Amino acid sequence: MAEQGLLIVISGPSGAGKGTICSRMMESEPELRYSISATTRPPRKGEVDGENYFFLEREEFVSMRETGGFLEWAEVYGNFYGTPRKNVELMLNQGYDIILEIDIQGALQIKEKFPEGVFIFIEPPSLKELETRITKRGTDSKDVIARRMQEASKELKYVTEYDYVVVNDCLEVAVTRVKSIIVAEKCRPQRKRLTLTNEVMGK
Repeated sequence: MAEQGLLIVISGPSGAGKGTICSRMMESEPELRYSISATTRPPRKGEVDGENYFFLEREEFVSMRETGGFLEWAEVYGNFYGTPRKNVELMLNQGYDIILEIDIQGALQIKEKFPEGVFIFIEPPSLKELETRITKRGTDSKDVIARRMQEASKELKYVTEYDYVVVNDCLEVAVTRVKSIIVAEKCRPQRKRLTLTNEVMGK
């Protein structure tokens, strides 16, 4: 029987580099899978159901939500988004590790329902460096940057709700640290299936 995979939840303020870290992890770790979200918004050109998102009718989404079908969910600009629980549990039971990049409110929802997950907070070296990174993107106005910085200050207060914090002062080092966390978590006796004990006991 395959050892159950890990649900790795990655959060942090915009500009901290969590998306880049997740992409690097996916490139180098063959047992990693991205969690596919569900949404009620219509598919955009080129998007494929079950690949980019699970596209659901609003009634179906609400029904799943009310029966505990999502690890987390949120409403954004009139559309629902959520992480389907059944799909995540299926992949975990098949032995795959799942990486989920999500905002802090979503991560806290998941922690309530799935506390055995591994919760990692990606932190910038400083707020000044974070502002520099966001500004260098060249995609946001000064007002938007100011709002992002205010939000980041609030988000950083939630760091103690996570199992680990990784300061992204160097991308390669940060990726290595996340990989090390995963290795360490897999070595915890609480996560190991006691196959030998079960065999001796005839289970």
